[in-house]
This record gives sequence, structure tokens and C-alpha cells, in this order.
Amino acid sequence: MAKRQGGAERRGASGPFIGPGGPGGPPGRHGERFAPVRKPKNAKAVIRRLWGYLRQQKRILFLVFCLVALSAVLDLIGPYLLGKAIDRYVIPRDFEGLFKMLLLMLGVYLAAALTVFSQEYLMVGVSLTTVGKLRRDLFNKLQVLGLPFFDSRSHGELMSRLTNDIDNVNNTLNTTMVAVFSSIVALAGSLGMMFYLSPGLTLVSMLIIPLMLLLTRLVTKRTRALFVEQQSVLGDLNGLIEETLSGQKVIKVFNREAECLKEFARQNARLRKVGTRAQIFSGLVGPLMNVLNNLSFALVVTVGGLLVIKGMISVGVVVSFISYIRFFNRPLNELANQFNMIQSALAGAERVFEILDEPAEPEDGQVRMEPAGVAGEVVFDNVTFAYKKGEPVLKKINFAAKPGQVIALVGPTGAGKTTIINLLSRFYEPESGAIFLDGLPLSRIDRRSLRSCLGIVLQDTYLFADTVRENIRYGRLTATDQEVEAAARMANAEQFILRLPQGYETLLTDEGGNLSQGQRQLLAIARAILADPRILILDEATSSVDTRTEAQIQEAMLKLMEGRTSFVIAHRLSTIRNADQILVINNGEVIERGRHEELLRQKGLYYELYNSQFRRESAS
Repeated sequence: MAKRQGGAERRGASGPFIGPGGPGGPPGRHGERFAPVRKPKNAKAVIRRLWGYLRQQKRILFLVFCLVALSAVLDLIGPYLLGKAIDRYVIPRDFEGLFKMLLLMLGVYLAAALTVFSQEYLMVGVSLTTVGKLRRDLFNKLQVLGLPFFDSRSHGELMSRLTNDIDNVNNTLNTTMVAVFSSIVALAGSLGMMFYLSPGLTLVSMLIIPLMLLLTRLVTKRTRALFVEQQSVLGDLNGLIEETLSGQKVIKVFNREAECLKEFARQNARLRKVGTRAQIFSGLVGPLMNVLNNLSFALVVTVGGLLVIKGMISVGVVVSFISYIRFFNRPLNELANQFNMIQSALAGAERVFEILDEPAEPEDGQVRMEPAGVAGEVVFDNVTFAYKKGEPVLKKINFAAKPGQVIALVGPTGAGKTTIINLLSRFYEPESGAIFLDGLPLSRIDRRSLRSCLGIVLQDTYLFADTVRENIRYGRLTATDQEVEAAARMANAEQFILRLPQGYETLLTDEGGNLSQGQRQLLAIARAILADPRILILDEATSSVDTRTEAQIQEAMLKLMEGRTSFVIAHRLSTIRNADQILVINNGEVIERGRHEELLRQKGLYYELYNSQFRRESAS
């Protein structure tokens, strides 16, 4: 099988491995600080944009940071009181004083716990409110973006921005931002207390830090490369699994189960090999840090013991100092982990802001049209269009459709048939020329009112995970149940609907997967009948069904087309014999036009297409 690219990103595997983190919490997995992290292109700009959302709650944020500072200070008071308790009450055996000190320490720790709970409670509200507004703005923006935006991006990428990227922002606002501030306060406070208790012991404890940084850098350099490779291999493996699950029918038809197993075993072995190496290298950090921390403790205890013997400091100072070393080391590790989370969150926020900054569809025209007042006359006047500048897809297209006429568009794949429909729906705007509806340029007509005049039945019908009734009602949300059922009868769909387990109330699976292709098409036609459009667009609506179902669909479409201007993109040319005008399109140009018999007499491209299709159907 071909090598799969980008599998990790599609499945959300490209972000960092994030552990619980946070001050006082357990450290994350070994691979956290080494996993590949997306970095923002302009972190300052992203932070400014995020602050625009956060400043609406700046009073609560100020209170949160005051509580964070207070909890950090209370945490720092504990070791100091412990040292005083040892010097003043434990060594002199003053149990009454010790009891009072224990009560004071208990009060300090309870106050610290209460401030932590309060800050977390408030911060959850801040983060969820902020992310809720960000998600709302993103979803709202997606509704006003034009079809070119969606054509140039995969659905998986957009889903990732709505889910993974915003979740990263939420996690960072909820935990990381507070954790970073708390770690900074704890780091500065513990270092200050260490210098206050004993400058000499502080310098001794600092001797280990350069060695820590050196060893961490050496391990990190090797481990990051291994985690990047692991993510790549994981993406390949996920891609293989996805392909295998999606292509089960093809795999079974060609008896390729054994080859799939071999490929999976090979990819799985690669992942195990590189993953083992990455985890082993990243696992070295924990033991190394423990050894160095214990070495630091040993040095402090040794030097502190000597100072105690000489009477230069007390035992309580040494005990407090050891606690502050733990307070000093923990924020260092936390800041390293939180930095990765912040980078990933800022990159995610940047991706969200990129969509928010996308230009919406061009300004609508001012004319609003009611479907009942639309006659349905459509004119293309010298229309040229290109998806990419300099590569025209349509070249000077000219035709006129009178109200109630059926216009068929035929031609080879890529000729430009669907592009004509896209321009008529104002999904795209022509580069030159103009399109008119009832004599009005489309550019002057409001998009919503224009599209309310259109009914579209596509080859690939999209149905929602809802009941059959609600999928039909999507054509006109105000329709009654009786109108929905009448539309289904007109579309020849009621017969199969009533055979479903719950009839009209049958719940469809995603994209109508529990219906056949023909049944989905009949529901799409019923939806279009209910919408009662003045202009109808049928895009190869019978190309993927059997002959019997095609006859049912054709009958339903004839009812649907009565009195409406209809544009039919035809796959089977036998279905458009009665069209009022057939446009033969090739390389973006109308090369033939006329009725069925006229085009056959010309013996041009239409004649060739019709005869080759007729021969294939006769042979089958």
C-alpha cells in the first residue's frame, strides 16, 4: 500500500502528550516535554487576540491571580512554621506550644486548600465562558464563508480546529495559565526563603542546577527526534487502520486479508521499535532528576549538619530548607511541561483566528426575491470563470433558459457542467460576463432569497442523523406533517418509508447509511418538492441506481420539474431526450446546442457520446 501522509494530524495525534501537570499535581508522562509541539507563527498577536476575549472577565481574572498568589504564599509559610516548630517546641519538648503550632499549621494548610479550590472554581468559569465565545464566533464564521473556502480545506482539518484546537485553548486557560503564574510565584518565593534562611546552603543547592540543565538538554535533543519519528509512524499506522476499515469490501473481494495483516504487522513493529526507544530515552529524565535531587538533598544535609554542629544554624532551618528545595525544583519541572502546553494552545488559537480572519462571501445584492414571484428565466451572457487565475474552466458561456424549460448539460468529466451550477447558485462569482434571473443580474440579488428559489438534487445525497420526516422537512422547516407526507407521496418515496421499522419516525444513521442509494435520492426529491423551488437543479441524480429505481426516480423528477425551470446534468443521455435545450460542453465551452434529434443529426460529440453509451447499455 502507498505510504500515508499526515495520518497523525488527521487524528489529533500531532499535539503534545499532556499530563496532569499543575502545581502540586503529579508530573505528566515521560514523553510530555519531548513530544512534537506546534508553535504559533506570531505568539504576541495571538495573545493579544485571546486577551480580547479574556478582558471581558478581567475582574474575575484579577481575583483568580490574587488567590493564586495567596495560595503560593500560604504554601511557603508551611515549611517555615515547620522549622520553627522543631527549634522552639520539638527540641525543647514543649508539647503545649507544639500543639498550638500544629493548629496554626493546620489552619494555614486549610486556607491554602480553600484558596486553591476557589481559584480553580473561578477559572473554570472564565475558561469555559471564553472558549464558548470563541467556539461560537468560529461556528458563526463558518456559516458565512463561501464555498471556495470549504473546497480548499478538508472536513477533518476544520473539525480539528473546532474541537482539538479549541480544547487546547480551554485546557491552557483552565489549568496552564494558573499553573504558570503559581509556579513563578512558588519559584521566586522559595528562592527568597532559601536565601533568607541560609545564603550558604542556597549556593550549595544551586551547584546541581547546571548539571541538571546539561543532562536534560542532552537527553532532550535525542528524545525529541525519536518522538517526531514515533508520531510519523503512528500516523502511518492509523492511516492503514482507517483504510482497512473503510475498504473492507474491496479487501474481501480481492482476498487481500493476508496482505493487510502483513502490512499491519510491519507498521506495528516499526511503531513498537521507535516507541520503545523514545520511551526509554525519555524515561531516563525521571531517574536522572531523582538522583540529582537526592544528591542536592545530601549536599544540603551534609553542609547543613556541619553548620548545625558548629552552631551557625538550627536543625529547624535545615528541615525548612530541604522543604524549600522541593518547592524550588517542582516549579522548574512544571514550567518546562507547561511551556509545551502553552505553545500548543497558542498554535491552536492561531489556527482558529486564521479562520475568523477569512473574508466572508462577497457582499450580497440588495434585491430580495420571493420564490412565488420568480418566473425562472435564466440567462448566461458571455460568462468566463476560473478557479485558479489563468486557468479558465468556463469560456464565454452564452445561453438562455425560458421559464419552465428543461436545460440539459452534457459533456465529459471536467468539462465545466457543475461549475455552471455553482455560478447559478452564487457559490462562486464569474470573472467576466453576467448571469441574469428574470432580467436582474445575480450580483444584485440577495443570496438567501436567490437560494430560496433554487432546489438542488445531487448525485450524492446528504441526509442528517435524524428521522425520515425531519430530513424531508429540511426543505421547508415550517411544513406540517401532512405536507411532508404529501411530498413523499409525490416523490414515490412513501412506499418504502412505510416499510421502515418506524415509518416516517425511523431514525437514519449518519448520511443515511441505513438506506439504499435510490431511497436516499427519493428522499432528496421529496425534500426538493417540499421546498417548492422555481428553479430546479438535478446533478446526475440517477447515475448510481439500478434501472427499476431509476424509473421511479425519473417519474418523481418529472412531477418535480412540472412548471419549473430545470437544469439537468445528465449521466445517462437517455434521460434527457425530451429536454427543451441540450448544451454540449467540452473544455469549458458550449460546442453544440439543440434538442436531442437535432444533435444526433449533427453527428458531433453528442452523437458520439450517445452511441457509445447506447452500445454499452445494449451489450450489458
